[in-house]
Amino acid sequence: MLKEREIQEFLEEIGKLGSVLGLDSMRELLEELGNVQDQLPMIHVAGTNGKGSLCAMVSSILKEAGYRVGAYTSPAVFDQKEQYQVNGEAISQEEYIEIFTAVKEAWDRVKERGKVVPTLYEVETAAAFLYFYRKECEIVLLETGMGGATDATNIIRKPFVSVLTSISMDHMNFLGNSLEEIARVKAGIIKEYGSVVAIKPKQKEVQQVIEDTCREKHASLSYAKGEDAVGIHWEQECLSFSYGQYGEIRLSMTGAYQVENSICAIEVVEALKKLGWSISPSHVKQGLEKAKWEGRFSVLCQEPLFIIDGAHNEDAVKKLRETLKMGFTNGKIIYIIGVLVDKEYEKMLKEMLPLAWKVFVVTPEHNRALDARILAQKARQYHWDVTCCETVSEAVAAAGACAKEEGAMVLAFGSLSYLGELRKAALCMEEARRFYDR
Repeated sequence: MLKEREIQEFLEEIGKLGSVLGLDSMRELLEELGNVQDQLPMIHVAGTNGKGSLCAMVSSILKEAGYRVGAYTSPAVFDQKEQYQVNGEAISQEEYIEIFTAVKEAWDRVKERGKVVPTLYEVETAAAFLYFYRKECEIVLLETGMGGATDATNIIRKPFVSVLTSISMDHMNFLGNSLEEIARVKAGIIKEYGSVVAIKPKQKEVQQVIEDTCREKHASLSYAKGEDAVGIHWEQECLSFSYGQYGEIRLSMTGAYQVENSICAIEVVEALKKLGWSISPSHVKQGLEKAKWEGRFSVLCQEPLFIIDGAHNEDAVKKLRETLKMGFTNGKIIYIIGVLVDKEYEKMLKEMLPLAWKVFVVTPEHNRALDARILAQKARQYHWDVTCCETVSEAVAAAGACAKEEGAMVLAFGSLSYLGELRKAALCMEEARRFYDR
């Protein structure tokens, strides 16, 4: 049995291989593991934004219905083990070591046979299959990485439902330089004679790709439409709306964009019910209300109000802006922003900065991070009060102090890669406040 340190060293080493599109090495690795993925009932989820939230919602609903539910999401935001969950509980350290020891041994056998060795993402995905198989999951929520057709998760043969969340411009260097090209890659998860649920695209070219692919594959298609929600009402830590036969739906996940995601989750449930799954309206309502997904409009502190959100592309920040305009623009908003160099950060700044009172920028700890000084220079084209901070802790302390003095809120966004550090710094600030308030 490997030690956790040895596993981490192995993952760091194969991480240097980068991303390799295609399924050949994944097929070799899973052959060594007994093709356990073929024994797992799946719901396969692709898209640009909303995949993790959708998985959390459907997982919570199915758990309420009494099923044993696995969920594999990526990338990890706060802890690597959070990628592997059964009924909302992350894999234990002991199980993590057992699973990755087995996968490492299989990886070694592939290498010994002279085959192309699997990449980091392929190893992580194979570990998910093996873990859920050993945990005897009755159904698994399987989130793709950035792609679809050649994504390592697309090794699966016939999911119960293939789901497409919102699709927009992102990862263009891998997926294509147009919405049509990106949509075609994402739609690659659609299987012959399969059942498909998709958030209805606003872009005609994306809708055309989805519908054409479903026709070619003889797959059924159901659209989830955000506009079908009525009476949307936001309160502190709760969002409610009415939807068809379900009546009032309450969400603990409070970003405005979660309305659309939750309707998509309901339509996934409807597709499962047609296939014989037993899920009641109360399971749906309770599951949605209990569903949580850290890093998506998550409230870390109340005094001052401190929120983090993983919006890291143009489509995501547009949805984040909608949330702010729905319930927050009557007060001052302080931003903390850190981005990666390959994101469309200028479009993000143009969209978000008009709502800001003050802006603090940082350099995330990531090999593709954009230097905060460059980000500050770009941000000053759209806002007069931009401060460049050396560290995330410095930004949190400065933004928190300003917010407390002015009765403002803090919103941190821009990249998933630094949300963990943000949360740690914000919680330290909250603990210090409670200590001095005693």
